[in-house]
Amino acid sequence: MRGQDSRPGQGAAAVPRADDPADQVGAERDWRVLPDARAVAGAAVECLLAAARDAIAARGCFRVVLAGGRTPEATYRLLAEREADWERWEIYLGDERCLPPEHAERNSGMIGRALLSRVPLDQARVHLIPAELGPEEGAQRYAPRVAAAVPFDLVLLGLGEDGHTASLFPGHPLDPEAWVVAVRGAPKPPPERVSLGWRSLRDARRLLVLATGADKREALRNWRAGRRLPIAQVCRGRRVTVLLDAAAASGPEP
Repeated sequence: MRGQDSRPGQGAAAVPRADDPADQVGAERDWRVLPDARAVAGAAVECLLAAARDAIAARGCFRVVLAGGRTPEATYRLLAEREADWERWEIYLGDERCLPPEHAERNSGMIGRALLSRVPLDQARVHLIPAELGPEEGAQRYAPRVAAAVPFDLVLLGLGEDGHTASLFPGHPLDPEAWVVAVRGAPKPPPERVSLGWRSLRDARRLLVLATGADKREALRNWRAGRRLPIAQVCRGRRVTVLLDAAAASGPEP
């Protein structure tokens, strides 16, 4: 389902505009407002499948970075019901929590249950982050895989209430040249994580951002105001599609 065009004059002033001061010249911003979270998940599936078809036709494989979170999980469950050239998909994760491999709150566990275990993927093409080794060693081990894969065909990103994305949090100084970063002291549990860095997230042919729920409205408003949020820094000047539900676009003031 195609969402409402949120550019000026289209009746969606609460949604960030394509001419935000946080953008640089050359950015392509596509903001879509959908009725609810399920519609966002459905639109995200169509974006993923279209990007996969284009990438496979052009390069023989589809390299995609997947995100954790509630809205991406709904996307993966719908995606698993669709047909695709799964053996040509190559899966990477945007971030991972430093927990044991079988821990229920690992992003890899959620993605495995919702998608990876339900489609005929070549497991050699599924690149999980070894975050159980700790932030520094996990980042060091994952970095060569990322460096060999970029530019990604599509990076799927969520949005936190504070404007974080992946495990890049406001106020956390990180090496801008690192493909993968070790994260300590994250403001939400668990505090230790491994995340793709600015460099690898931005080195993508397309970014797809999902935001649902009224609790995301303040982060969206701050992004529109040009504040230096992690999501804004990743997306600045890049080719971005942002899928919002009505609650995120016009929910009550926080």
